[in-house]
Amino acid sequence: MSEAQAAAQTLNFQAEVKQLLHLMIHSLYSNREIFLRELVSNASDACDKLRFEALDNAALFEGEGDLKIRIAFDKDAKTITIADNGIGMSRDEAISHLGTIAKSGTKEFFGKLTGDQKKDANLIGQFGVGFYSAFLVADRVTVLTRRAGLPASAGVKWQCSMAGDEAGAYTVEDIDKPGRGTEITLHLRDGQEDLLSSWKLKSLVRKYSDHIVQPIVMKKEEWNEEKNEQVVTDEDETVNQANALWTRSKNDISEDEYKAFYKHVGHDYDEPLAWTHSRVEGRHEYTNLLYVPAHAPFDLWDRNAKHGIKLYVKRVFIMDDAEKLMPTYLRFVRGVVDSADLPLNVSREILQESKDIDTIRAGCTKKVLGLLEDLATSDEAGDKEKYATFWKEFGKVLKEGVGEDFANKEKIAGLLRFASTKADTPDEIVSLKDYIERMKEGQDKIYFVTAETFNAAKNSPHLEVFRKKGIEVLLLSDRVDEWVIGNLTEFDGKPLVSVAKGGLDLGALEDEAEKKEAEKAADDYKDLLEKMKASLGERVKDVKVTLRLTDSPACLVADEHDMGMNLARILKAAGQSAPVSKPILEINPNHPAVLRLKYEEKSFDDWAAVLFDQALLAEGGTLDDPATFVKRINQLMMAMSGN
Repeated sequence: MSEAQAAAQTLNFQAEVKQLLHLMIHSLYSNREIFLRELVSNASDACDKLRFEALDNAALFEGEGDLKIRIAFDKDAKTITIADNGIGMSRDEAISHLGTIAKSGTKEFFGKLTGDQKKDANLIGQFGVGFYSAFLVADRVTVLTRRAGLPASAGVKWQCSMAGDEAGAYTVEDIDKPGRGTEITLHLRDGQEDLLSSWKLKSLVRKYSDHIVQPIVMKKEEWNEEKNEQVVTDEDETVNQANALWTRSKNDISEDEYKAFYKHVGHDYDEPLAWTHSRVEGRHEYTNLLYVPAHAPFDLWDRNAKHGIKLYVKRVFIMDDAEKLMPTYLRFVRGVVDSADLPLNVSREILQESKDIDTIRAGCTKKVLGLLEDLATSDEAGDKEKYATFWKEFGKVLKEGVGEDFANKEKIAGLLRFASTKADTPDEIVSLKDYIERMKEGQDKIYFVTAETFNAAKNSPHLEVFRKKGIEVLLLSDRVDEWVIGNLTEFDGKPLVSVAKGGLDLGALEDEAEKKEAEKAADDYKDLLEKMKASLGERVKDVKVTLRLTDSPACLVADEHDMGMNLARILKAAGQSAPVSKPILEINPNHPAVLRLKYEEKSFDDWAAVLFDQALLAEGGTLDDPATFVKRINQLMMAMSGN
């Protein structure tokens, strides 16, 4: 190593870190106590990671297997120190973990900030403040760290001051550090002196970190008669309960304890929305404590992001983000699973193949879906509100499950919520069960329309006959909805049918008079249909008369077995090839534009093309040649005005 590298190197924070620090110090200040929870939580994770890595390489323990977290304070120096003998960091890790925020969603996060301190405090907590919360109470932070397994000379000193001109930069230098792990010293800013007391720090540990599995130790204090004050002794005492919360009986755990544990395991500032805690006995023995957060994490749309389930075996931490324990569509769930059956040296490879893991995963999935079902079907207003919050945050992700989890498809379908023509608002509040209960007499299908936007769905010409007859139609405008209906062909024995497919059959909802009228119109317009089909040529598969329209002159539909036009557009936008299928043009025999076309000679081709292009636009499509469309419209307008 060169001398230059060994000397202190000054580096600048990533721009986002500077921004986050500034916002955090100002927004979260009213809840400054969380600094201890966050730093203790990180120390606990570092101990867990060491235990996991040491399963393959026991030498990492360096002869000291008792993992603990130590908190100390110095009144004279105005410092608080939090130290752990966990995994520690190398120089590169210190720079990347402490100087950058390597999170997807950083940009979106800063875009959502409003300047309203209360709202921003929630957002910042959601993003995960972790180490940076130290700056809530300190204006200078010193970190001494060494990664387990590296020589004592590979220690690192990381230091950052938030005072004056130095703010926004930090220094890194190499030091000797005999013991592995990380020691963080906070040099408190003025006005934080109340934290320099054994009683205060212990009360914060008990309030926020009592459930941490590792012992959190502090030096014991005793009353000294001569000095007439509390004096720190050399004897250690454990401040937290240091037992695994999930192993205790449900009746012994208070709601506040459950919430505090979530904040640790979910690295979240907010309280959870709901949780389920159960112990499974029998052929497979395991305990799960699973939480549904109140807000979506920032990497929710990164399907490769690791999930937030911690796996323990017989209370020994094995790994974080055990994605095998929860299907991808439930990737927002946080919590722990503790198995009594898996081997302690379980690796990610073993998890891939393990039948035990499949059983645990199936059990955990059922628990979470059951929890959501309870919220969704509860008569209590609070639970209904919770489910509405859940749907707003995670509904789109849950929808993925319809095609991914065949075993639970019906259960997931029951949890889905949609917008519909009943309220005609974008609020997704209609369940399939609600829809079926409101079906008209004689109705045996669930009708839906898909479009790129809510307004396009709501104003679709395909809905005209349904609105006229008062039949409710689901309005689907999420991209994922195409995937949902592609995998969900029926619910509770009722088929799901697109209103934009040809051969619309309203069954008992159609009266005989309408059927006769349709047959008569098809006869009357036979010549026109053939003429239009010849005029439009390759653009259409067929031209038919329809009674589904009341106000529009024409609409486009996909043939019964062809791919829907909205799905074809989505695939094309995603760069995937969609099978080429031509639409069917359906015309409204009672519309003046169609009646005129029947007797049009001179501009027939123009009128036919305009009707087709209008129908394509109304359906959400894009014109191949917009300039010609505009030109035709202008010409026809001029011709009609007699010019």
